[in-house]
Amino acid sequence: MASATPLYQIRLAVRRELEDLNAGDTVIVAASGGADSCALAAALLPECKTKAIRAMALIIDHGLQENSADVAQEAKQELIKLGYEIVEIRRIKVEVTDGLEASARRARYAAINEVANEENASAIFLGHTKDDQAETVLLGLARGSGTRSLSGMAARIDKYRRPLLGITRAQTEAACEEADIKFWRDPHNQSMEYTRVRVRENILPLMEKEIGPGVADALVRSAKLLRDDADALDEWADEIFAELDPIDLDVATLESLPRAIRTRVLRKAIYLAGAPVGSLTADHIEPVESLVTAWKGQGPVSLPGGVTIARISGRLSLS
Repeated sequence: MASATPLYQIRLAVRRELEDLNAGDTVIVAASGGADSCALAAALLPECKTKAIRAMALIIDHGLQENSADVAQEAKQELIKLGYEIVEIRRIKVEVTDGLEASARRARYAAINEVANEENASAIFLGHTKDDQAETVLLGLARGSGTRSLSGMAARIDKYRRPLLGITRAQTEAACEEADIKFWRDPHNQSMEYTRVRVRENILPLMEKEIGPGVADALVRSAKLLRDDADALDEWADEIFAELDPIDLDVATLESLPRAIRTRVLRKAIYLAGAPVGSLTADHIEPVESLVTAWKGQGPVSLPGGVTIARISGRLSLS
C-alpha cells in the first residue's frame, strides 16, 4: 500500500508541520546531502506545492573536508532533480573554540538564521530523526545533565521544526531509495573520533543487545515526558522571575523556592546579566546555589561572560 511507504510516512509528518502556515509563506529546508535531509526535502516540496508555500533548500558548506564544495554541488543537483527552484549554498568558516562538533553547530545555525532573516522565512525544517533524539538523550545522561537537556531536541522551537523525530534513520534511507535520490554518507558520521558516533555505533547497539530491543524508542519516550516536565518548571520559574529584580535578588525569596525553580531563576538572572547563552553548567550554578542555601561568608562567584555574583546584606547582587 502506498500509505505504508517510508516516503509517504515522512510526507504525513511534514504535512502536520505545515498546517499553521499560509499560501505565500517561505520555508527553508536545511539540506546536507545526507539521507535524513534529502528525504525531508523530497517530502517537503510536494506538500508545500499543495498549499502554495514557497520552499527553498539551503546547503551549508562547512569547509571542513577537502571535497566539501563538490559534495555541496552534488547535493544541489539532487535537490534540483527533486524540483527545487531555489537552492542556495552558503559556505561558512568554522572557528573551533569548544570542540569541532559544537563549533560547527554554532556556525551552521548562525548561517541558517542569517538566510532565514534574508528570506523572511516562516519556518526552517531540520532532518533530525528518532535515532538522533535517542543519541542526544543518552549523551545528556552521560554528562549528568538536567531535565531540559535530557528532554532532547524540541519538535518546534522558534522557527525551527523537526518533523522527523518520529522517523528512523533506516526509514529516511528507504525513502531516498524510493524517490531515487543519491545521498551522501558523511565520513564524519563513521569516525570514532566523535562521541556521538561512538554512541551510535557501539553504545546503543550494545544496549539493544544486552537490555533488549526498543531502547532507542524508550529513550525518545522519556525525552518527551521530560520535556513536558521541563516546560512546566520553566513556566513556573518565568512567573517567579518576572516579580524579581534580576540584578538584586532577595535571598529569603530564593530560599523559599524548590531547588528546581531556584536554579532556573538563577540561570535566567545570570544570562540576563551577560553570560553567553548556553555557557552555564551545573558546576557554575552550584557555588551560586551555595550563596543561598549554604552561606558561610564565602566571597563572590565569577561566571562566564565576566558576570559576578556576591551575597550582600541578604541579597544576591549581580554585576
